Amino acid sequence: MLLAGLFPPTFTGILIGVHVLITLLLIVLILLHSGRGGGLSDMFGGMGSVAAGSTVVERNLDRITIAAVIAFSFTTLILALRMQ
Repeated sequence: MLLAGLFPPTFTGILIGVHVLITLLLIVLILLHSGRGGGLSDMFGGMGSVAAGSTVVERNLDRITIAAVIAFSFTTLILALRMQ
């Protein structure tokens, strides 16, 4: 009830759409991570430049995944407050 009148109904619809897109992006990003025996990220990065046990592609993939998780958490929090 705290934020019920603050946002118009179209804002909620747009936020749900953004939330769904971030969710799909997270699914793809998590599947790209390499597991114990390698993963889909090996198709794109290979073992070309290994530094401290991980490739540049894997480090960038980690950073993008963390940014997507933060965005997902933010949209989840806003939707939870909006739906009260």
